[in-house]
Amino acid sequence: MVKNEAQLLYDYLLPYVTANKLGKFEQMLSQRTRALTVVLEDIFKPHNASAVLRTVECMGIQDVHIVEDKNRFNPSTYVMRGSGKWLTIYHHQMKPGIQNIETCIQGLKKTGYQIWATTPHTSAVDYSELDIRQKTAVVFGAEETGISQYVLDHADQLVRIPMRGFTESFNISVSAGIILEKYGQQVRNNLDWQLLPDEAAHLKLKWMQSVVPNISAHLRQFNKIQSQRLPI
Repeated sequence: MVKNEAQLLYDYLLPYVTANKLGKFEQMLSQRTRALTVVLEDIFKPHNASAVLRTVECMGIQDVHIVEDKNRFNPSTYVMRGSGKWLTIYHHQMKPGIQNIETCIQGLKKTGYQIWATTPHTSAVDYSELDIRQKTAVVFGAEETGISQYVLDHADQLVRIPMRGFTESFNISVSAGIILEKYGQQVRNNLDWQLLPDEAAHLKLKWMQSVVPNISAHLRQFNKIQSQRLPI
């Protein structure tokens, strides 16, 4: 059987990755899910943005959509503690004449996600009263302004965390922790939530590249070797 390029690269990098690290990859891949994903709309405070990404990774959620319509996303590497390299992050960045949140939401809906958006509005449903039964994307809005009007108009469900104090809402990273823990458990209880074999293999190769020292030089060498292979 002729190996494809991904398998050839895996074989090339394998001697540079410890057995312990490979075992850790397999363990984490068995717990990863794309049945639940997160959308961060116009988050701009570095500490908040980074804390949410770290929370998402710790909970085994693979995909995060970063939407920039008004604010640049500027995470803090110190707070993230390297969590970003294990995630698949989709950047919907500022482009003239394009509403990035619309592109993001419509794209998710086309791939089968329902959209649940967090808001402190009293018209929203208590997050704990809902039960996830299909792939779900949860939207968290900007710190001061919350989710945009577009999300309010196009979300399939608005959810809120009941507040029992004077303050209107939790910090976004705290809200993400509370909601994603609950919905992460529901996804694992109710859905076929694990990665497909091809998805897991792709992620494993990506993670291998993130831990091999001087990976750029290795990739150049690998490409050189491939270019010298005789065509079959």
